[in-house]
Formats: sequence, structure tokens, C-alpha cells
Amino acid sequence: MNYSRFLVAIALTIVSVAGCAAIRDMTSAMPSSDPIEPAMPLGLDIDLFQVPEDNPITPAKIELGKLLYFDERLSADGTVSCATCHDPVKGFTDQAPVSTGIRGQKGGRSAPTVINTAFNYFQFWDGRSPSLEDQATGPVGNPIEMGSTMMDAVAAIAAVPGYAKYFKAAYGDPQVSEDRIAKAIATFERTVLSGNSKWDRYVYADEENALSESAKRGLELFEGKALCTRCHAGFNLSDSLFHNLGVGMDTAKPDLGRYGVTKDEKDKGAFKTPTLRDIQKTAPYMHDGSVATLEEVVELYNKGGEPNPWLSSKMEPLNLDGAEKADLLAFLLSLEGDWQPMVPPRLPQ
Repeated sequence: MNYSRFLVAIALTIVSVAGCAAIRDMTSAMPSSDPIEPAMPLGLDIDLFQVPEDNPITPAKIELGKLLYFDERLSADGTVSCATCHDPVKGFTDQAPVSTGIRGQKGGRSAPTVINTAFNYFQFWDGRSPSLEDQATGPVGNPIEMGSTMMDAVAAIAAVPGYAKYFKAAYGDPQVSEDRIAKAIATFERTVLSGNSKWDRYVYADEENALSESAKRGLELFEGKALCTRCHAGFNLSDSLFHNLGVGMDTAKPDLGRYGVTKDEKDKGAFKTPTLRDIQKTAPYMHDGSVATLEEVVELYNKGGEPNPWLSSKMEPLNLDGAEKADLLAFLLSLEGDWQPMVPPRLPQ
């Protein structure tokens, strides 16, 4: 990468995770369509960063994707955008048990965070989408979420004259298509990165004082007695796999999660392991938002989950005492990245 493109990569990361001015404010020209490599915050592994060959990251595509991400015109009644349920101010969630779509309709699952989704092998709680590109169009056609169709969404965006220059900058001509919308939104979402937490600085930068003594004890529990790394493993604190914790399985008609995708008996009630980064920003917890606080999350794991025929073999009682629970919580709070929410852009007219 040459020096000028390296500077652009650094600037894009700052824009994405620190809420600074839009990249276009740095120059009178539209952003470049040349591919770049994003700069990784401390602790993230660029070798595991998921970028399809047919959708390289470019500054122009990031800017277009950010606009589309915040644009309510993708929904049937012009009231819901991606940011409605995945709000940067709320840890890229909506901080609600379940999300609210058009006409006030309630969904059945909690909105997962967009943070570090570029490292996920599967998208959605049940993993039904293999990529961010595939995921980007799903909510548009969901009758409860955006309640539109991609054909109508394409027409709505194409009818906005101000979008033409952004599509031309990103793709070479102003044509609007489902594929281009999906790729732009996915590209923007790949810039939502969180790292450089106190834990990262302690582990990767050898800053001995980055963690409190309580958090250090919590880290030891996290990697040991509390068995957390059975599922919350690696730099992103997720194995990207699916597990049944028993949450919601005692209801009359439980959400069977991954089973709806695979039809494999062992996947009943299993949901994707979320990242724990910025976990304090994304309450309530679990796929149905039924666990209100981190303290309640620790209690759920401490008792070994909720009994049901498909409970994960990785779940078992932990027998943590009060002091150990407090230390574990202190460690979880050390996983907050140093980014600030971005400012919503001015949308084309």
C-alpha cells in the first residue's frame, strides 16, 4: 500500500469508530474508488477480516454505505433505517428486548450489534446469512422490519437525484441496484470496529496497569473456572458457533434458533455466540432480550443455563461466589473499545 492510501485507511478507521468528520470533508473531490485495507484497532486480527473478493473496501463505497445505512427511505413507509435497530449511540443495537419495525410492529429477536461483524462467519442470531452482503437486504423485505421489497427500495433510492454522484463514485456509473446497495451497506458495516480496550492494552501492549486488580482476577476466572472461553474465545471473544443455553425454551412455542436453518435436531434452541466487546452498551442480552443486566447474565451461566433436552454440553454450574462474580463483571467491563458514536450523515436529496 502506498503512503497516500495508507493515510486514507487511517482516516477511514477514525471516521468509523470515533465519529469524526466525514472523509469527504478532507478534500473537495469525491472519495476514492481505489481499494484500501482498513487500519485495525489494537487487538483485532486483520488476517480474519472477512472481505469478499468481489466487494473490496473503497472510501467511496464506505461513504455511500454510510448514507444508505441511515436512510429511512429503504423502508416501505420511510420510517425505519438500518440505524433504527442498530444505532451507533446504543452500541449499534436499539437497547430493547426486541426491535420495532414499521407501524410499530415488534420483532421476535433482539437486534445484534454491528460491532466487529466483519469477523463473523455467519450473520443473524441463527446464522442464516453467510455474509454481510446477504444480510444487508434481509431486513428490507421483512414485513415486520422495513416491510418493503428490494425492487421498491432500489426505486426509492434511484428516485433521489443526490444519490447519483455517490453511486458513480463507488461503482463508475450512477446505476442503482440491489447488489450495489447491499455491497455498499456491507462495506460501511465492515468499518464498525472496536478494539484498543483495557483488555487489549493489557494483553497485546503489555500495559500492566491497564486492568484493575479485580479485572485481572476476572480475566483469570474468564479463562479458567468460569469456562467462558469454551464459547467466547479468541480476539473477538466469540467462536462464531451456535449453542443452546436454555433461554426461552420453557415457553409454549420456543424460538428454535439455528434449527430453523439446518433442521438438525441438535441445533434446537441454539443461537450464535455474540462478541463480548462493548458488552455493557448492548443490554438487554440473549436472542430474545430477556436477560436485562450483565449481573443476570453471570447468574444464568453460574447456574449452568436453563435445563432443556438440547442444552449445550459446554454449559455446567460454575459455583462462583459473590467476590468471583464481581471480578468477572469487572473484566467484562474492561472490554469496552475507545471509539465514540459517529455523527449521522446529511442524506442526499
